[in-house]
Amino acid sequence: MSTYFWLGFQHILEGVDHLLFVFALFILVRDPWRLVGAITAFTVAHSLTLAMATLGVLRVPSGPVEAIIALSIVFLALEILKRKEGKIRLAEQYPWIVSFCFGLLHGLGFAGALSEIGLPAQDIPAALLAFNLGVEGGQLAFIAALSLAVFIWRLLAPTASSRLHMIATPTTGYMIGAVSIYWLVERISGF
Repeated sequence: MSTYFWLGFQHILEGVDHLLFVFALFILVRDPWRLVGAITAFTVAHSLTLAMATLGVLRVPSGPVEAIIALSIVFLALEILKRKEGKIRLAEQYPWIVSFCFGLLHGLGFAGALSEIGLPAQDIPAALLAFNLGVEGGQLAFIAALSLAVFIWRLLAPTASSRLHMIATPTTGYMIGAVSIYWLVERISGF
């Protein structure tokens, strides 16, 4: 259990596209409990498709899956950029539903990585559970690190924080969008 937990934890922290998805959720979802709920919905969803792919119930080519994962990040970048005061975007209003739906796709992406690692034939359910708990732990640790960085920034520069927020949010949305569109084009051209 501990081996696969740490493999899942390590996998999420090395998966830049998955971390960018979580980071975009962090930007969009302001309420900490709704954010944790969205992250957990993401984990539940990717656990389902990861298990189905690992057990051979579901087979999907990795190329299109990786492209759609990039497209899911493009969607969140657009949600960040189209955000306006007083208007709640889909990902803000229903973050757990958006996360769950995209988590189903991301789970298929995790399946490729897990197949490279391999699973113990006698303990597949326990290894899958531990791996997914590790992914959840990695995502929550990433959110905790981001939250700590924001807290420290606000503590050190309280007056600059509000001005910087007005510039940083759209800039971050454009950066997330640019990187994810690059990945999308790169992954589509790889078909």
